[in-house]
Amino acid sequence: MNDVDLDRLLRSAAQVRDEKQLEAPFGFDTRVVAQWRTREEAAALTLARLIRRVALVAAAVTIVATAGAYRESNQNLEKSEPFANEFAIADSAIQDEFLQ
Repeated sequence: MNDVDLDRLLRSAAQVRDEKQLEAPFGFDTRVVAQWRTREEAAALTLARLIRRVALVAAAVTIVATAGAYRESNQNLEKSEPFANEFAIADSAIQDEFLQ
């Protein structure tokens, strides 16, 4: 591009006045508010889902721990029963010997 064309282009650009008013498009504010409300609802739903998951995990851990404690308790009772019976047999044998 030569200097004459450039000068003419710059003079033309300088003469144009930008009188456009800056306005938001029709319905823009409504869309912004709607998206803002949607994000608030999404945040509330996300929090509710998190709380629900934490509660379910806590319930599952409680159930597993209770089942483990119950099983351990039953195993301890089963282990102690034969010894109790052996002691009871020995005790009754000793009492029988003293009574004779």
